[in-house]
Amino acid sequence: MKIAAGLVAWLLILGVFVAVTSFAREARAASDGAMIRTIKVVGASRIEPETVQHYLSLKPGDRYDAARADDSIKALFATGLFRDASLTMQGGALVVKVAENPLIARVAFEGAKDVTSDTLAKEVQLKAGGTFSKARAETDVQRILTAYHRQGYYTAQVEAKTIAREHDRIDVVFEITEGPQIKVVGINFIGNASFSDAELRGEITTTESGLLDFLRNSSVYDPDRLNLDREMLRRFYVKSGFADMRVLSATADVDSDKVDAEKKGFFLTFTLDEGARYTFGNLDVEATAHGLDAKALSASIKGKPGDIYNAELVDRSVEALTKAAAEAGAPFAQVRPRIDRDPVRRTISVGFVVEDGPRAYVERVEISGNTATKDEVIRREFRVAEGDAYNKVIVEQGRLRVMRTGFFKDVRVEKQPGSASDRVDLALKVTEAETGNLSFAAGYSSSEGIIGEVEYTERNLMGTGQYLQLKLSGSLSGNGAFNVSWTEPRFLDHNVSFGVDAFVKSADYTESAGYTVAGYKDFRVGGTTRFGFPITEEFSTGVNYTLMLDRVYGVDDDASLAVKQIKGTSVISSIGYNMIYDTRDNRKKPTRGFYFKGVQDLAGVGGDVNYIRSTSEARAYYPISQEIVLAGRAQAGNITGWGGQSVRVVDAFYKGSETIAGFKSFGPRDATTGYALGGTQFYSATAELRFPIPFLPTDLGLSGAVFASAGTMFGTDAASFAKAYAAANGTSNTLVTTNSSKLRASTGFSLIWDSPLGPLRADIATVLSKANGDKTQTFGFGYAGW
Repeated sequence: MKIAAGLVAWLLILGVFVAVTSFAREARAASDGAMIRTIKVVGASRIEPETVQHYLSLKPGDRYDAARADDSIKALFATGLFRDASLTMQGGALVVKVAENPLIARVAFEGAKDVTSDTLAKEVQLKAGGTFSKARAETDVQRILTAYHRQGYYTAQVEAKTIAREHDRIDVVFEITEGPQIKVVGINFIGNASFSDAELRGEITTTESGLLDFLRNSSVYDPDRLNLDREMLRRFYVKSGFADMRVLSATADVDSDKVDAEKKGFFLTFTLDEGARYTFGNLDVEATAHGLDAKALSASIKGKPGDIYNAELVDRSVEALTKAAAEAGAPFAQVRPRIDRDPVRRTISVGFVVEDGPRAYVERVEISGNTATKDEVIRREFRVAEGDAYNKVIVEQGRLRVMRTGFFKDVRVEKQPGSASDRVDLALKVTEAETGNLSFAAGYSSSEGIIGEVEYTERNLMGTGQYLQLKLSGSLSGNGAFNVSWTEPRFLDHNVSFGVDAFVKSADYTESAGYTVAGYKDFRVGGTTRFGFPITEEFSTGVNYTLMLDRVYGVDDDASLAVKQIKGTSVISSIGYNMIYDTRDNRKKPTRGFYFKGVQDLAGVGGDVNYIRSTSEARAYYPISQEIVLAGRAQAGNITGWGGQSVRVVDAFYKGSETIAGFKSFGPRDATTGYALGGTQFYSATAELRFPIPFLPTDLGLSGAVFASAGTMFGTDAASFAKAYAAANGTSNTLVTTNSSKLRASTGFSLIWDSPLGPLRADIATVLSKANGDKTQTFGFGYAGW
């Protein structure tokens, strides 16, 4: 009985549905073909009827068409202005009935803490003053969730609610439950036989959660960053000889075994197939382009047979050969590397084929996106101008030069057809980056005590590419300085830099300061004008002129007679030059290469003080393995007076733990008081083996080193000043100096921290050899200068 009753009810419902559908179809069919004489808009209060009619596919004079009516309704909904819309024919009138979406009075984010409301407001489409639609609200919920996911809040919940206000307005409130921030707690690698997990962690951008999370967000899981890390791993392996390396998978799993949600975290696992490690085989050039000498071009090849294969060197060779071919009269030449793998010998031979490319000229270079940087700054780095021969490698080199300025987040070059088949236009599109930086630093130095520094740097002053630096520093010992530095890197549009520096320095070497004791205070104010000349990518030179006012005051009663003699104010006017040769692979943390700097200054071009000062420094870096680096440094200096003058104590060299670890200070001294007198000559050498610290994550930035250092400083003209003081003041000359050229030496262990404030190091040293009067220390702390 129940089954029969249910069947009857179902048949009744079906009959009603069929009847209604048939009626609607008949009504619609009756409307089809009817002439539209007028259009009547019903329900629009804020929106003008003409605006509604604008979105309709049907116009007065048309015949009604159901398909065009559907298109009109879709167009009305697509505007986001209406929550409902319908079209019907009533006689000769097309009646458009709409229900407007309410206006948004306010958009609020309740519960947003770690991701600010300002950040979320930039993510959503719904804005105050706009119209509300449910579809946009749902889309905005997903956008907010995506913003939270980027910050590691993968359990965040978002719900959009509306609060009715008067005059058909509403408030839109996104209620947010942030939940815990889930970070990366482990990074593992499978298949890495040649490199340790610690080495590979140092090559990717994602880091494990740790003590320094408050300084960075790299421990937050980001799928885009994971894809970048895959590419960085591939590049690292290919650069290290593993040409067949593949990242088979990169997965992120949440540790679901932990009950406490606050402690959950992502575990990243990279599965690798390293493949074989290759060395370079034969490297040669085949020049088919007209007028080129293959033997001459071969000098531009980077690397040599037997070296570990490095794909970056192949790319650099292509760039260098393209440039060399253009300079040799073949601007359209193209370089094609021909790779020949020998899996048995595990070598990769590369033949660089230099051939004629299609002849095309640059007709226009259009720059866009540079809201701050001036066009001429970009053009002088791009170095491809209208009328130049088009060569894609040279264009790419120009793009990289623009990118290396650091002024832009992104630089893209799009090739577009010109006015003829042999003409091309280049669209250079840039995205500006922040170029100003304000930094604060604090630390401790064995020679100065607690130190602090405030620095403002602008690398693109007013969009001109000029460099400005303001730096204020001070220490517990009473030392302080203020420096202003300005540089124009392309003076008068030439490849010459021009700069001006101004400085004020104050140093306290009195006994009351308690640190480096020489018995006086020194105040200096002055400025420098300088020119720099880059000769090649590795070699540059420069010249400078410095004018400085030097005041020696606050002399201790028992200070050396040599100090008392120079008390007062002197003018120092000097010219100088410098030479720099640098082949390091990374200037911040080098592992391979060589660095040399030589400086010489001549004081006495006017002024009161005459001397010639020469200093030099050489550094070398050699990788023992991927993790261990052997580093060496040698320094030397000499200062001598001229024109009948001797070297003042304040102009002499002062050295300590920054030169030889374990020595607070060393060199000539007043034998009676122990005050330092400085030296006129010094030399030193340090050998250091740097390595990662086992069991510590590389993202902490900590590494260790064992070192051995030796050197000396000697020579002083203090006696001549003391004699002059005694003669002028009718006193006896009581100066007795310790002035030993004995070699000082030490060995020990260092802890190096690549901190956000700059590289710092702590040394534990054992002094092996010293001279009388030297001040030694077991523990030292300061900046890691090399």
